[in-house]
Amino acid sequence: MATSVKNSFMPPNFVSNLNQVLKKRNNDEEDKSTDPSSSSVSSKPDHVDEENGSKPRILVINADGIESIGLTYLVQALVKEGLYNVNVCAPQLAKSVSGHSVTFGETVAVSSVKMNGATAYEVSGTPVDCVSLALSGALFSWSKPMLVVSGINRGSTCGHHMFYSGVIAGAREALISGVPSLSISLNWKKDQSQESDFKDAASLSVTIIKNAIKDVENGVFPKRCGLSIQIPTNPSTKKGFKVTKQSSWRSTLCWHATSTKRHPSAGYMSNQYGIGIQLAQLGRDASAAGAARRITTQKKNLEIESVGVAGKCGSDRAVKKYFRLEFVDKDLDEMDEDMDVKALENNFVAITPISSSSYIEPEIHTAAADWIASSFKGDQ
Repeated sequence: MATSVKNSFMPPNFVSNLNQVLKKRNNDEEDKSTDPSSSSVSSKPDHVDEENGSKPRILVINADGIESIGLTYLVQALVKEGLYNVNVCAPQLAKSVSGHSVTFGETVAVSSVKMNGATAYEVSGTPVDCVSLALSGALFSWSKPMLVVSGINRGSTCGHHMFYSGVIAGAREALISGVPSLSISLNWKKDQSQESDFKDAASLSVTIIKNAIKDVENGVFPKRCGLSIQIPTNPSTKKGFKVTKQSSWRSTLCWHATSTKRHPSAGYMSNQYGIGIQLAQLGRDASAAGAARRITTQKKNLEIESVGVAGKCGSDRAVKKYFRLEFVDKDLDEMDEDMDVKALENNFVAITPISSSSYIEPEIHTAAADWIASSFKGDQ
């Protein structure tokens, strides 16, 4: 059923629910301030900020890097609401296809970042590193936010792309640690999308986050699962929200032989962030330990540009080949309407439950479906 979408992306039932939550908070605060038996010891849960009254704490992470436009618009939108204590912990560079990898046995560098209205850090690691470090208590003075939001990712993470996705992995790591989480992605298309779509996606995301926070507070948010939220290419013209299942769809993985004259990741990086980020990555990766390791293992290399042209080499020479991976979209073929990628292509916001395991138990899916149906009543 088509939905008339306003600029605020906020249906009346969302406003009503939010006002009820705010009213309840105000009443609770007044009761506490007038209660003579109140002690000086705070009884607030760890995910509520002491300095900002009753503002719930949100941790925002992503996979596209601290400077990505999706993260920037999302944080700005959350700060503008004035309802949350917003904390950010994101990778220095793009790690969107890092999966659930962690940095083990190597030092991870953390630097503070200026981000108006939010406490922010950049981490020289993966999205999972960011979540794990933030929740460890070693970086922030707290260890448990009310909600972890991972995104907004540039490109969909439907189907088997969930297994490659760093933004999904960040949400799953929070779930493993016992914190409710959302992963948010925009179905970016090279010839159709523009940066303003991220602003629309952020506005839509805030509406979803409000509902999640309200229901986490009330104890009715789905247990033992997070939500993967796929926003269609044109967020302002979405048809509605649809609970979906993870499909088996994925792009075709194409490996191309290339030469050393072109940086192996240049094709991917140039589409995303440009030469400046490439140079920054090279500089950050060139640690003293890494440089020493390369010097001690240096060999005479033979450059080749395609498979099968190297021939035989002497024992004193090592053959080095260069390949570049590209994702090539393929047709959806015949697919059920309740599959994530199909709903997304039909211009719905596809919401798929994610679990700490690779299997979504039927009762978990049912609980998530009931919550989505209740929260987005009138928009489906």
